[in-house]
Amino acid sequence: MPERIYNFSPGPATLPQEVLAQAGRDIVNYNNTGMSLIELSHRSKDFMAVAEETESLLRELLNVPDNYKVLFLQGGASTQFAMIPMNLLGNGKSATYLNTGTWAKKAIKEANIIAGADVAYSSEDSSFNHVPAQDDYTVAPDSEYVYFVSNNTIYGTQFKQFPQSEKMLVCDMSSDILSREIDIKPFGLIFAGAQKNMGPAGATVVIIRDDLLDCTPDSVPTMFRYKTHADKGSMFNTPPCFAIYVIGLVLKWLKNTGGVAEIEKINREKAALLYQAIDQTDFFKGHAREDSRSMMNITFNLPTPELESKLVADALEAGFSGLKGHRSIGGLRASIYNAFPRQGVVDLVEFMAEFERKNG
Repeated sequence: MPERIYNFSPGPATLPQEVLAQAGRDIVNYNNTGMSLIELSHRSKDFMAVAEETESLLRELLNVPDNYKVLFLQGGASTQFAMIPMNLLGNGKSATYLNTGTWAKKAIKEANIIAGADVAYSSEDSSFNHVPAQDDYTVAPDSEYVYFVSNNTIYGTQFKQFPQSEKMLVCDMSSDILSREIDIKPFGLIFAGAQKNMGPAGATVVIIRDDLLDCTPDSVPTMFRYKTHADKGSMFNTPPCFAIYVIGLVLKWLKNTGGVAEIEKINREKAALLYQAIDQTDFFKGHAREDSRSMMNITFNLPTPELESKLVADALEAGFSGLKGHRSIGGLRASIYNAFPRQGVVDLVEFMAEFERKNG
């Protein structure tokens, strides 16, 4: 079996080695049941225990208040671009959206199909290299909520402080959930696809305040109502069982690591190591503005596209995978989510220094 490489992929992303090992065992024979994990009925006592423990761990790690429901849904985070306005923007209502990248643009498009999106801010003219400060935009008085993406994987930007508003916040946290401590209470709804920082592809977590479950217009189909899934404990239809199970393993790993506060310290240290390597030379240039830099996705460029392609190829030979930037902006991107080991960042920094010495 080949030695495990460093996986800098933006998603599906690297998972803890111990989680993969445990999942590998359970996919053959789960908990000595004589059945594979993926063969268990979602209504069996064994899987119900998995689902309940996973939700309990998520509530504990994020300090989710009792008046919020935690849902495990299918359809990817992209389905939430439509489900949110379908459930929260009936009867001609509108919401304020902050356009900070590709995923925000997609959410704005869906909101405008269903209701109305007031785009209060956009950083598109600067290739989405920053997120707005609080005084850079105004929230429309008739907005039902303020929608933003906390971390932008493609462009490597992140909100250091969340928007402050009298309106409730709605946030796509797909790529930085559980990476830092947050206060849930200003949010009406948080959602996150699992495959970046929480588990494998296939499940999307939605954390929604109880009172919002009754806001859905009658015209919304049953499957697209949050209340449908909340009332059935995410078991209205067969849930993404394997993904939920692995999320639970990742949450156990995170708790054993010291929880969100401890992983935030580790994440800040990892990001600082890589940004320092980028900043100390003119050979590398970061894409994101310094005040908006992401801890999760570090984006940067070299002097020429040819050198960037060479670095990606040489890096792969050296055991570093997934460093090619998104096709929309090119360049390079190192995604260093919770499960990405610190040593991998140290080794990448050494590789970058050697690459510059040979090619600079």
